[in-house]
Amino acid sequence: MDDRTDRYAGNAELLKALAHPLRLRLVRGLLKCGCRNVGCMEANTGQSQSCISQHLARLKAAGVVKAARAGNEVYYELADPRAAAVIAALFEEDEAL
Repeated sequence: MDDRTDRYAGNAELLKALAHPLRLRLVRGLLKCGCRNVGCMEANTGQSQSCISQHLARLKAAGVVKAARAGNEVYYELADPRAAAVIAALFEEDEAL
């Protein structure tokens, strides 16, 4: 594969990772509120911890988010700045949110 093909493949993977309403909501929440844990996401979305954790695992595997442990808690933050641009375009918001 050449560099251009790699770039298309990488962008397609980002879009696949974001291609679920809850994952979009989680990433948008991270952009608006910063680093967050699953408990906070659970309270804000009404979804179960296991459901959120599964979606975060998909986002993490795609490199969209990264996790950091602090004691017993795991906090998530955006790892791929392209995701911020996608969210901004979809929700017509400033990328700085």
